[in-house]
Amino acid sequence: MDVQTIKQRIAVVQSKRDYLLSLLERPNLGILRVDVNQALEELDELIDEFRRTIPDAGNN
Repeated sequence: MDVQTIKQRIAVVQSKRDYLLSLLERPNLGILRVDVNQALEELDELIDEFRRTIPDAGNN
């Protein structure tokens, strides 16, 4: 897999982050809030690791 393909896939993953944030705004989320928070944390770690591995990742 080339770097450009990885960048494109990371961009798709990053776009899903906003949806997870919108879920946290729902008052009826209940116990799923823990799972959504965990998903956000792991997503942020993945994105950070990608940026450390490929420093120019933000320069598509």
